Amino acid sequence: MSHSFSSSGRAASAAASSMLIAAGRSTHVGFTGNVVLTKGFSPVAEEDARVLVLGTLPGQISLRKGEYYGQSRNAFWRIVGDLFGIDPGLPYEERKRRLTAARVALWDVCEAAHRPGSQDASIHLDSMEANDFESFLKLHRQLKLICFNGAKAGDLFRRKVLPELSDRTKIPRFQTLPSTSPANAAMPYLEKLSRWSVVRRECETDRPGR
Repeated sequence: MSHSFSSSGRAASAAASSMLIAAGRSTHVGFTGNVVLTKGFSPVAEEDARVLVLGTLPGQISLRKGEYYGQSRNAFWRIVGDLFGIDPGLPYEERKRRLTAARVALWDVCEAAHRPGSQDASIHLDSMEANDFESFLKLHRQLKLICFNGAKAGDLFRRKVLPELSDRTKIPRFQTLPSTSPANAAMPYLEKLSRWSVVRRECETDRPGR
């Protein structure tokens, strides 16, 4: 989504961007008036994706690294590693390749939002711009399940995305899974893994030879 700026506005935005970069903060930012928007990533998905895992918006460490779930204490890659045999120590591009080969897609509910820090609770709803799920669902017609990585992602999807979709009968079913964020450390890992096993079960449905 693009934004219009006056010459002075563009200059101010460029200066602010330079200041953010110089400070070592995320360069994935945009500006609406005086509000700094954190911008997320493009989807990681192949056409045959069966399950879409949705977060809210990448945290600051993930944005700096340019990786989904780049925070080392986030359990996401450990969980999918145990479910699909993907070594979390592999290079990021190889992990993505193997995950999409398993028919799992990654994206976030937010295309952009004003969020100081990395906590979901800090997302300003009035600043949120949702990703284009209308187009995504048309391109990925084999999707059967949308898994929300934590309750906040599900809440944002239902409030900001679902009402805008033109044909709700073609939307895959939903399931909210325990957040893999370090903020959800109170839940034991094995319980998270058990709950997340629905992703593997769905991906293996209708596989040849099964």
